[in-house]
Amino acid sequence: MEQKHPKIERILDNIAKVMIGKRHVAELSVVALLADGHVLLEDVPGVGKTMMVRALAKSIGASFRRIQFTPDLLPSDVTGVSIYNAKEQEFVFRPGPIMGNIILADEINRTSPKTQSALLEGMEEASVTIDGVTRLLEKPFFVMATQNPVEYEGTYPLPEAQLDRFLLKMKMGYPDASEEMEVLERAQYIPPIVELESVISLEELRLLQEEVKEVHVDGTIKRYIVELASRTREHKHIFLGASPRGSIALMKAGQAYALLKGRDFVLPDDIQYLAPYIFAHRIILKPEAKYEGLSAEDIVEIIVTKTPVPVQRLVNQE
Repeated sequence: MEQKHPKIERILDNIAKVMIGKRHVAELSVVALLADGHVLLEDVPGVGKTMMVRALAKSIGASFRRIQFTPDLLPSDVTGVSIYNAKEQEFVFRPGPIMGNIILADEINRTSPKTQSALLEGMEEASVTIDGVTRLLEKPFFVMATQNPVEYEGTYPLPEAQLDRFLLKMKMGYPDASEEMEVLERAQYIPPIVELESVISLEELRLLQEEVKEVHVDGTIKRYIVELASRTREHKHIFLGASPRGSIALMKAGQAYALLKGRDFVLPDDIQYLAPYIFAHRIILKPEAKYEGLSAEDIVEIIVTKTPVPVQRLVNQE
């Protein structure tokens, strides 16, 4: 039986005080954070997307910033702007909401591509360039972007370059009846998020991120990842397959997931579980796939099912 990582388990248990029945969403969010990646959360309003991010930020004692993306939002509204101080006779930089640890990019597809791209440098390079000056973002830097899959009027679909920056994409879904009853019980008096406290420090989180990098990835696992990625590029229903960045993302997510489970090595099971979340938003389907009612997640799962699982030799981790 796996002995889960105690510090990561504390984070997940703390989030569970607020989020009812969404353990897998919390786990995947923490996986992305530990792997130094970002999350795209696609779901209808009111299912707890904002609450999820706030609970994660509070659990690790991180600064939380929320950016409400609207059609009139400017790039400088995200990154910050230099304002002339007449008294001091110099420009003073006023940081934007991107200058935080945990960033909620709410309804990211409601703003223009120019403003969407303001997040790109920060997500990829952990820095932003404003007025020719590059400013480093404090680590950890984690973006959870949300988008509504139902309302498309007045939206700007995320370009492939932006989608590829997200380590994984997932949905939350509705709670079942018993879970929703518990949500009502908890929300009747004082919302649980108000009393939520941090369970680890930012420094402890940074150490966990370094620990993820030490998780062993056997050569057979790397070949398995490459094989899965290659099959997305050759599948009859896929026009554009997963990029090499997708392969790297799957490996890093596998390391983080293994650490979450209390292991210092990655198993094929980890890769199989994570592949749909990592690859689905990185592929473009041909029209016939949609005619047959197949989603990107369906096809990735088919590829995973049909790809031979490698026989991994046991490694002695000292």
